[in-house]
Amino acid sequence: MSNLENKYISFTKKIVMLGFGTIGQAILPLIFRHIELSPQQVTILTKKNDSEVIANKYGVNLEYVCITQENYQSILSSQLQEGDLLLNLSVDISSADLIQHCQQNNILYIDTCIEPWAGGYVDNSLSLSSRSNYAMRNSLLALRDSSFNQSTALVAHGANPGLVSHFVKQALMNIASDNGLNVIPPKSQKEWAQLAHDLSIKVIHIAEHDTQISEKSKHRDEFVNTWSVDGFVAEISQPAELGWGTHERHWPNDGAHHDFGTKSSIYLNRAGGSTRVRTWTPLSGAFHAYLITHTESVSIADFLTLKNDNKVQYRPTVHFAYHPCEDAVLSLQQFAGKEWRQQPEQRILFSEIVDGMDELGVLLMGNQKGAYWFGSQLTIHETRELAPYNNATSMQVAVGALAGMIWVMQNPRAGIVEPDEIDYKFIIKIATPYLGTLSGHYTDWTPLNDREKLFREDIDKTDPWQFLNMRVS
Repeated sequence: MSNLENKYISFTKKIVMLGFGTIGQAILPLIFRHIELSPQQVTILTKKNDSEVIANKYGVNLEYVCITQENYQSILSSQLQEGDLLLNLSVDISSADLIQHCQQNNILYIDTCIEPWAGGYVDNSLSLSSRSNYAMRNSLLALRDSSFNQSTALVAHGANPGLVSHFVKQALMNIASDNGLNVIPPKSQKEWAQLAHDLSIKVIHIAEHDTQISEKSKHRDEFVNTWSVDGFVAEISQPAELGWGTHERHWPNDGAHHDFGTKSSIYLNRAGGSTRVRTWTPLSGAFHAYLITHTESVSIADFLTLKNDNKVQYRPTVHFAYHPCEDAVLSLQQFAGKEWRQQPEQRILFSEIVDGMDELGVLLMGNQKGAYWFGSQLTIHETRELAPYNNATSMQVAVGALAGMIWVMQNPRAGIVEPDEIDYKFIIKIATPYLGTLSGHYTDWTPLNDREKLFREDIDKTDPWQFLNMRVS
């Protein structure tokens, strides 16, 4: 039996999928392919009615409902019982409130990102710090004190955040081996941080370039993307965020610290959708990307923090460097040009995609052998052979969520956990058949390459891995 047919676990309880957009439709075929259960065990709750055909094909229950802060507890109580699993793929519904409900009722939980209630990302009555991903993650971590030995809630486990945390661990092991170090895989947070320190890793980019192209051109009144438009709009409207490394010596003039939590990250007083950085992937080479806020930028930086007597000794700078598909770039530029007023129409690219791939990985910088990228290069053509209702982007997210679901089912009493804290080998093994080419590549690229060809720039030539050098002015 091939890995595309493996049944990894039999689940006898109920699965409730909250939201049935791009990722919900993408993951549904994978759930039935790799988890032993019947259609009668699956219920989908959605507020949109554009996906009934897919739900009917798999024989699952589909209910149309609008979940709000006032009714979520009664709706979940009517749908979920002890031992069931809530797969949260929604937007505008508080992850923290859903997790609290699930843990109070011994219900398993997983999501692909941390969400606030509607409007939380752009609420001008809140400070920039309060509407950051750092703050939302901090609110979840605050629940952990009472979650020991409670039902498992795996937070933010899609592709990124999610898979990329496991890519970082695999990349660290690969670099160690390539440096001739006989390293046993670390078992604790401190040991992983020590390994990153010993390998001189100064910066980690989640470096992604989506090159999928459509036969249908974008028109001026629509926002086009290869995954959720609402999700992407929320991200690019938030302040840019990054884990802040101990090697950094140039403070951004628009940067700010948080005054609560672990203080591993900073934010900029500008939207991620208007902040660009230099990065690199194997097929695209060097390019400019957007510094979009993501939970993994915070969690990875936290996880790789090394302390001595409670004082921070080492931490890498970590952030998401994202070049979406060209139609999404144009959509973003128009959105920003209208002072963050969204176009009236939305379109997700699926059947009209004619070529391209999503090149998603992690770029670890600072080791003596050069920068090292490890990740997935998945084309649209490979994707269509693997599973229906997917493009390359949705597939990477869906398989990350699927692997996370299986881990949750096998570990039902772990409390609230993040991707960085679970077995990277387990997740990568399940995900690999769906990731196209999964490989690592060294490069001699640095953000100082080919600089000052036309104009003088404010750069630090003594250390290429300073954020000052990464940022596009």
